[in-house]
Amino acid sequence: MGIGILSTGSYLPKHEVGNEEVAERVGVTAEWIERKTQIRSRRYAAEHEATSDLAVKAAERALEQAGLGPEQIDHIIVSTSTGDFPQPPTSYLVQHGLGAYGAACFDVNVVCSGFVYALALAHSLVTVSPDARVLVIGADVYSRILDFTDRRTAILFADGAGAAVVGAVPDPYGIIATDLSSRGDAHHLIRVEAGGSRRPASAATVAEGGHYFKMDGRGVRDFVAEHVPPALLALTRRAGVDIGAVDHFVPHQANGVMLGEVVERTGLGAAQTHRTLIRYGNVGSASVPVALDEANRTGALKQGDLVLLAGFGGGMSIGATLLNWGIPS
Repeated sequence: MGIGILSTGSYLPKHEVGNEEVAERVGVTAEWIERKTQIRSRRYAAEHEATSDLAVKAAERALEQAGLGPEQIDHIIVSTSTGDFPQPPTSYLVQHGLGAYGAACFDVNVVCSGFVYALALAHSLVTVSPDARVLVIGADVYSRILDFTDRRTAILFADGAGAAVVGAVPDPYGIIATDLSSRGDAHHLIRVEAGGSRRPASAATVAEGGHYFKMDGRGVRDFVAEHVPPALLALTRRAGVDIGAVDHFVPHQANGVMLGEVVERTGLGAAQTHRTLIRYGNVGSASVPVALDEANRTGALKQGDLVLLAGFGGGMSIGATLLNWGIPS
């Protein structure tokens, strides 16, 4: 048996926000946003919705597709950098929302690479316990930490959740290879400066905007251009797969222009690149599983297709997984 994805699910909030509304708030034009990012709209969570609420809904859809009840899940891993609270972990709130009280739960925070990192952890858990089923969720609510005077971030980020159930699948399907890498020397490129133990929340940190999400857009773009294509090429070489044989590329939905550059530099032009950012924006940890769920549910993914997942973001971090797609009937 191999280890792979048994089902997928996703949830996007109902409130749709077009470029015109964002452009007015940040002082640019709607045309400028689409030209710079290829994003046309995004979704924001309702006032009563937090990250765990989105995660529960995505998880429920993944469980339904797998034909599993919450009591049949052994582990829950939630990837988020916008958890409901500093503690308890968001995964425990998801467990409670699902009623999956037999599952061991934990969070990972690798920002936009988090879902791929969590997938690697799920693979390890099933390797140790072949009968285990792991619910892997990526969820973020970035609209709560955006500074709408900062056009570098406010035009990009949004809210959503995606999920997958991981378990044993028949050979030759499942995960072929995974590569994870971290570059702490670039930690300053993406950050929230206040609210932790180094700069605890105070009236001063709130007044100076220290709790807003900040990003060095040019620095991130340079990091991605330099490090992501070589990482993807190294992964496929190690797996003994020519990059031209990849059927589907499911990347982190960072920026449409940036994705085009990654595809070109990596030689993935023959693959179908799945893009959900046009409608949903950059949903952080959720972007890879949301795009994967859409590809799965629209029937784009066929048994035996080679699927390359790639996350990259804060830390800085890169995570990539190559799968032989095959969901058991």
